Amino acid sequence: MTVFRSLFYGMVLMLAGHATGQAQSLLPSIELTINNITIQAELATTSAAHQQGLMHRTSLPQNHGMLFVFQTPVFQCFWMKNTPLPLSIAFIDAGGTITRIADMTPHDEAAHCPPGDIVYALEMEQGWFRHYNIQAGASVNGLPAN
Repeated sequence: MTVFRSLFYGMVLMLAGHATGQAQSLLPSIELTINNITIQAELATTSAAHQQGLMHRTSLPQNHGMLFVFQTPVFQCFWMKNTPLPLSIAFIDAGGTITRIADMTPHDEAAHCPPGDIVYALEMEQGWFRHYNIQAGASVNGLPAN
């Protein structure tokens, strides 16, 4: 019953966000920096949060994204099913170094994969990394311990 109630209230909050057109921040967040640019990133640390990601979001506040955190290094690909917002993703290794950045097309089910194992992936509005001239090899500061 508690699980059902939690799922029900989660759906109500998600639908309320759709009705108002506002992005709902339902996950805790963390402040990160890359090349002295500050980011507010929601933390996706559970399997359910990984699966949900930024699905159904239609906008993100400026310098806001989602950080996927994995417990151990993993080769994890991402797709854009049910995601109308164009995103860019940075794959990040255990040392906090960006190993690859890829642009992802809304609703596309093509896999976007890192060049090797990662511990983190950071999704931002498409073009965000390019706008700040952030490339593979840049360090991400403030990452949580996994």
